[in-house]
Amino acid sequence: MKTSAPSQGSMSPLNSESTRRRLEGGAASHCPSAAVSVLRATPLSQPMKTLYNEDHQQLGPFFSDGQRRVDFVLTYSIQKPNYVRRRSSKSSDTNFLQRLWCSMRNSRAPLQQKEDPEIAAQEQRADYHEDDKRFRREEFEENLREMGLELEKDEGSKIPGVGFVKVHAPWSVLCREAEFMKLKMPTKKVYEVKQGSNLVEQIRLFIHKVTDPLHPKVNANRPQNVKSLSHPFSREKQHLFDLSDRDTFFDSKTRSSIVYEVLKRTRCTKAKYSMGITSLLANSVYTSAFPLHDGDIEGVNAEPNDRKLLYEQWASYSVFYKYQPIGLIRKYFGEKVGLYFAWLGVYTQMLIPAAIIGVIVFLYGCATVDDNIPSMEICDPRNNITMCPLCDRACSYWKLVTACGTARASHLFDNPATVFFSIFMALWAVLFMEHWKRRQMRLNYVWDLMGFGEEEEDHNRAEYEFRVMQKAMKQDQSLPKEEKVKLTCTDRLPAYLTSVVMMGFMISVTFAIVFGVILYRISIKAALHISTYPAARSNIRATVKTTAAIINLIVIIILDEIYAAIARWLTILEVPKTDKSFEERLIFKTFILKFVNAFTPIVYLAFFRGRLVGRPGNYLYVVGSYRMEECAHAGCLMELCIQLCITMLGKQLIQNNLFEIGIPKLKKLLRKRKSEVTSLQEEEVKILKRYEKDHFLGPFAGINPEYMEMIIQFGMVTLFVASFPLAPLFALLNNIIEIRLDAKKFVMELRRPIAAKAKDIGIWYNLLRGLSKVAVIVNAFVIAFTSDFIPRLVYQYAYSPDSTMHGFVNHTLSYFNVSDFQKGTAPLEPMHLHYKVQICRYKDYREPPWSSTPYDLSKEFWAILAVRLAFVIVFQNVVMLMSDFVDWLIPDIPKDISLQIHKEKILMVELFMKEEQGKRLAVQDNHNQETCTSPSSDDQSPSRPRSHSVIHSKASW
Repeated sequence: MKTSAPSQGSMSPLNSESTRRRLEGGAASHCPSAAVSVLRATPLSQPMKTLYNEDHQQLGPFFSDGQRRVDFVLTYSIQKPNYVRRRSSKSSDTNFLQRLWCSMRNSRAPLQQKEDPEIAAQEQRADYHEDDKRFRREEFEENLREMGLELEKDEGSKIPGVGFVKVHAPWSVLCREAEFMKLKMPTKKVYEVKQGSNLVEQIRLFIHKVTDPLHPKVNANRPQNVKSLSHPFSREKQHLFDLSDRDTFFDSKTRSSIVYEVLKRTRCTKAKYSMGITSLLANSVYTSAFPLHDGDIEGVNAEPNDRKLLYEQWASYSVFYKYQPIGLIRKYFGEKVGLYFAWLGVYTQMLIPAAIIGVIVFLYGCATVDDNIPSMEICDPRNNITMCPLCDRACSYWKLVTACGTARASHLFDNPATVFFSIFMALWAVLFMEHWKRRQMRLNYVWDLMGFGEEEEDHNRAEYEFRVMQKAMKQDQSLPKEEKVKLTCTDRLPAYLTSVVMMGFMISVTFAIVFGVILYRISIKAALHISTYPAARSNIRATVKTTAAIINLIVIIILDEIYAAIARWLTILEVPKTDKSFEERLIFKTFILKFVNAFTPIVYLAFFRGRLVGRPGNYLYVVGSYRMEECAHAGCLMELCIQLCITMLGKQLIQNNLFEIGIPKLKKLLRKRKSEVTSLQEEEVKILKRYEKDHFLGPFAGINPEYMEMIIQFGMVTLFVASFPLAPLFALLNNIIEIRLDAKKFVMELRRPIAAKAKDIGIWYNLLRGLSKVAVIVNAFVIAFTSDFIPRLVYQYAYSPDSTMHGFVNHTLSYFNVSDFQKGTAPLEPMHLHYKVQICRYKDYREPPWSSTPYDLSKEFWAILAVRLAFVIVFQNVVMLMSDFVDWLIPDIPKDISLQIHKEKILMVELFMKEEQGKRLAVQDNHNQETCTSPSSDDQSPSRPRSHSVIHSKASW
């Protein structure tokens, strides 16, 4: 790092100019704070201006020679000056003078040479750990050089306290590792890809021409109807591959993945159980390891690169209406990230018809609300129906006509069209899964993943190795040395028990919070009823519903973050052996906790509220005197709709979108502040090297959090769509924003992830399939038990005198004699309606008080219950049968892809047959040439026998 000299006016206690220069150099290298203060205090110096005007390669992803590309970067902490150990008296004096110089430059009091012994002991312990880390780094880097990698260190960067190790893989290492990893690379052989019959091809070309404005402007090096044959790379068969440009044969994604594989395999023998870079990162020997982004995305001097192209054609809000450049995403970030965005694109695309049908269902409810007879009966003031109080003492009698607005609003979501929409969404989920499977197979073919398997070795995690080391140290020395030490189920039993107990406790916490919100609604409703302010009593139901839903949303957002941390902590306790096992266990725990957290309030409103109430005179009480909640006369479907609406909008806008952009930017700001470079001038920030800029970006935490929020959204869309047909529309609007936010985060805010291969979306597909099956059952119960669809149907065809809905409201209301109230539960203001009430009504199917069995469940109740159960059984079996039929009808592999796969196998066999034929011809030709050129006679012409031998070899072949 270059720094300017001290100002002329600064005082110095040193008389020797050479000593002054020596200390000044020591201050720059051992006192970063002083060096940074000089950099901040002075304007941009001439050397820095010269550096700014140098060739871009000096600032790009290259070594200092500007030729070798940086394939990977390792960072580590540089020892601070306060922890520099005094190894001799001479070095002690030197360090004292250096610390004196640093103290004076920072305007501090001069230090004394004799220090506190306790502080010195702490420094010595810190020195020991720093030296141990340095020795490990030196050994590891030496082993990397032996593996063929080329390294270059940079400890003079503009980021104080951070050292960089740049790693470059030469051609020989790339070829060796590509052969070891069996990487499929394109050969010279190309063939034409046929999309199908002529008619299908013409239709495809017409659709492509019409939708051309929707496609991103990404230049393709090869026409879309031409594909290269791919084969696992082999150094013996290099002639099969197009090696005309070795710099671009292995792209940056492949180079970084190869280097990372070497980093994982290279051991550090100083740590007995160390397995490469993962252990060194866990032990803080290195602080981070990441590949570099291709280049800058903004600025006049930013040259064209894949990152800039992704920013312009993918991460910009101005292209929100365009398709995603999936091929470029896969090329830059790898197959695993590419598959996620491909799946997200298919999911968003499939939401378009679901959103359109949902809007039509909603508009149908709006159009028929004035013709809905039950709503008209409720809103008719001539029906002088007096309802029983909704709470004890504080609530009084009320008129049914006051529920007119709620009844009309409920019809928007509770109408006959919702049954059709539920069936449609069940089939939609199956079509979505089938469409994705076909899309996934097409991507596997295009990306050469057809032969990709899971037989690759999954390295042990550093935490697992550490636990194995601890167990080995505790075991007796009598244990045979050839017996391999490993963790058994007995070793993990305490962690498993802890996970079970904590998971149960967290689920109980969720239930307790939902119960707390129930008590809040009961208390607030009673408080508003006795309020003396007319404004507070004007719209009690809407106030209680909305505030309770907002409280549920806030609790869900907070608990989501807590549960994610707890799930990771529990998974770490179990010490999974491999990264794959760790990921699967973490996904399972996180999904269970977040699913319960998000859907418990919704399940309560859909299936439990209003059914555990009791009846007037015999209500059910909890926690002493709290009476359970009742539904409005129109049912609880409206409250369920409000809860779903607020949860979807709030969770998606606040948690998924604002947090995704806000938190990475905040972390980036904190990292800059921690590194003490926030006050660098703008020109100085511009000349930061590529790896210095990427150091401030957020670390890539994996793709699982992105999947998780989309799976929860998929549950919101499918599980309770019968009660909220606008859910697909909200999900569609959110996903349009989500795609661009995720793109901006991956391109601008996060370090480049290490490219990982994957041929499918893994366990997430099973979760989607399970949710689609559960959605059929849930929607059947919502239609049968939550909505009034079945009671209306039974009344119209069994009890209505004219087979219409006239009289339905009166049929659903039972009678109660107010003299049968329990003591202390009657209203405090019985004359609230200005007349004495003797009989009030409540929604239930019970016998009247003048019956021989007063207040018992009536025969209508049992008839409706039987029809409800029958509907659930019929709906579930019919819809699942239709879903299975659609699943069977649509093949998982498109026909054209299966034909192309077969054609590619044939072409590959022909390629190798020609290669073997060429080898045989070459061997025969060489053999005949040696025979014909033997010294049989001095005047023999060498040309004629050679041509004859070639003809003879061809004929014999």
